[in-house]
Amino acid sequence: MATFRLQGSKMLAVDMTGDSVKAKNGSMVAYDGRMAFKKLSGGGEGIRGMVTRRITGEQMVVMEVKGQGTCWFADRASEINLVELRGDKLYVESSNLLCTDAGLRTGTSFTGMRGASQGNGLFTTTVEGHGQAALMSDGPAVVLRVSRDYPLTVDPGAYVAHQGNLRQTFQSGVTFRTFLGEGGGEAFQIRFEGDGLVYVQPSERNTIAGDV
Repeated sequence: MATFRLQGSKMLAVDMTGDSVKAKNGSMVAYDGRMAFKKLSGGGEGIRGMVTRRITGEQMVVMEVKGQGTCWFADRASEINLVELRGDKLYVESSNLLCTDAGLRTGTSFTGMRGASQGNGLFTTTVEGHGQAALMSDGPAVVLRVSRDYPLTVDPGAYVAHQGNLRQTFQSGVTFRTFLGEGGGEAFQIRFEGDGLVYVQPSERNTIAGDV
């Protein structure tokens, strides 16, 4: 299995000994040793992953890197966060996924109104199995714990990923900016209940929901 390690907070180094990884297309900045590259399409495995991406208009082009040596990955100086999966499933915005162990299964999951409110489709990317995944965030990500007694409400523009036994619902008609007497905020918020982790970034991605 490939070894993921951070060199600083914005560069991912992956050591491979005949292993392979899947990474965001164009994110490799250097490599040593002997490597082979193959472009993959769709972002999800199988026909369903490719079809749902085309329907929603999401473009998630990934490449497979295999060989002996080390590859370095980065994207627009984004902060990188490593997540260890032990048979569980990670839900992540496709734009925030940098690299995964090739043994991890990727696919798509229906997310309802949250995808529509963000203007980036009705599906989000799923990653599951055993291995590591590298997530990107605009600024250092914060991992927030959700428990039965403490549900969590998140601005959709700040949401990066979540994992665990969580149920998500969507609240409309009120925004964080509404509370502050300001307009133009997201028309939806995401509420998480259950037991798990939610990754949020300190900068909001652009959404189209402010006018909804």
